[in-house]
Amino acid sequence: MSSSQEINRVAVVGGGLMGSGIAESVARAGISVILRDVDQRAIDRAAGRLESSLARAVKGGKLEEAQAAAIRGRIALTTDLAQIGDAELVIEAVPEDEQLKLSVLAAIGEIASAEAIVASNTSSIPITQLAQAVPGPRRVLGLHFFSPVPVMSLVEIVVALDTDAATVAAARAFVERLRKTAIETRDRAGFVVNMLLVPYLLAAVRMFEDGFATAADIDTGMKLGCAHPMGPLELTDFIGLDVIYGVAVSLYDEFKREEYSAPPLLKRMVAAGRLGRKSGRGFYEYG
Repeated sequence: MSSSQEINRVAVVGGGLMGSGIAESVARAGISVILRDVDQRAIDRAAGRLESSLARAVKGGKLEEAQAAAIRGRIALTTDLAQIGDAELVIEAVPEDEQLKLSVLAAIGEIASAEAIVASNTSSIPITQLAQAVPGPRRVLGLHFFSPVPVMSLVEIVVALDTDAATVAAARAFVERLRKTAIETRDRAGFVVNMLLVPYLLAAVRMFEDGFATAADIDTGMKLGCAHPMGPLELTDFIGLDVIYGVAVSLYDEFKREEYSAPPLLKRMVAAGRLGRKSGRGFYEYG
């Protein structure tokens, strides 16, 4: 599609926390969106996330009930991947696993229009590696949203080796329609934010692992000493230990630098299902 053409039909593939948040943000901007996941159970969970998010916005005075209803009406949920065929932009938002993403992007490439932009919401995997699964890599780029998507205003636009200028321009215009701020980054693991953030979080995990200080004292130190809204271990729990571990693996694979190496404790906590807030237990316990 040309850079001057406005995107009015969007599909999001993957209805988890990120995918449902992206779909909500698109619908809030007045754009119709199809949210696709693998089965009815996953779709029901996505519908529940959307309903809870909109209810919080109404309760907090951010939306009127009529506005929330209109947003709901712009989101179609489906298990049928064929429904994405008319989309002008398809955003892949499945879990942070390279082989899974390659498989899903290959399926998207078979169904999406040859003119559609294809974006990945990956937080760390180089887009050039993912673009190989899609016919026409000139139309592939990264659109990395941040959680919770309806609240966070940043989107990283990740430009791969073959992404053309018209694709980037159309993506930037789309992000601006969502009333978010775009920053543009070259395509390497971690992009801008995670390349800076994740070594800091891993250093906090190592500090805790070594018994240097308690989790609460590490977090209090950074909140009161550096005016951070959340401490590093709180933030790791909020993002998800599995997500941080996956980004660390991608960064270490790309750069082979010690600060990107995941501490053994983090690996074991992920293996034990202690993923942070979403599992009820990480560095802290959650009700």
